[in-house]
Amino acid sequence: MPEIHSIVYKPESAGKDREDAYTRLSIQQATLRTGWGIDGDRKGGHPDRQLNIMCLETLESLRSEGFRTDPGAMGEQIIVKGLELVDLLPGTIVQFGATARIEVIKPRTGCERFERIQGLSPALAQKRMGVLARVVQDGEIMIGDSVYVV
Repeated sequence: MPEIHSIVYKPESAGKDREDAYTRLSIQQATLRTGWGIDGDRKGGHPDRQLNIMCLETLESLRSEGFRTDPGAMGEQIIVKGLELVDLLPGTIVQFGATARIEVIKPRTGCERFERIQGLSPALAQKRMGVLARVVQDGEIMIGDSVYVV
């Protein structure tokens, strides 16, 4: 069964990002807030990209191609194991744990910052960078929680 493998976020108290890395703090559990993303995440609140979510199996493949894929290194906040998110259509609802639900908005494509940090073009990872999503139902999540399409 698919499950949450990793959770990272950028705390509101975090300073300016380094040029060569995303500022991300690994955590064991988090609260997902409707209309925001991860509670306390400085990156939260954008209507179409409250969460960047990637698949562990895809990250393992990207690692073999030279990408840095430690949790948060690709700019993602949540890594799931066993569910290829890029196959999900926009509008698909996915549940994390007992109550938290997200809506897939669109595939993630990367940006200039991604290229500076990775030292590789986002084009090399196209259609494998996970999805952008928004939280549509609050809930507590933790590593190991089940993940399923509603």
